[in-house]
Amino acid sequence: MNADQLKGKWMRFKGEFKQQYGKFTNDALRQIKGIDDTIIGKVQERYGDKKDALMKWEKQGQNSSTAETAHPNIP
Repeated sequence: MNADQLKGKWMRFKGEFKQQYGKFTNDALRQIKGIDDTIIGKVQERYGDKKDALMKWEKQGQNSSTAETAHPNIP
């Protein structure tokens, strides 16, 4: 296990904690952020050496979903 994989385990743990805390406090945004962290952590555990590519992909996904929400294409 390399350092990135260990960091992935930690991120997954933090994500699961955020999800539970969000449920407890009824904070949907915190739950969503926890889900994101959990997914990133799981992938990083498996593919620890590809962390930079994963983070770039995740940022692109957030940017495209934000753009779609701000300017939906309605025919």
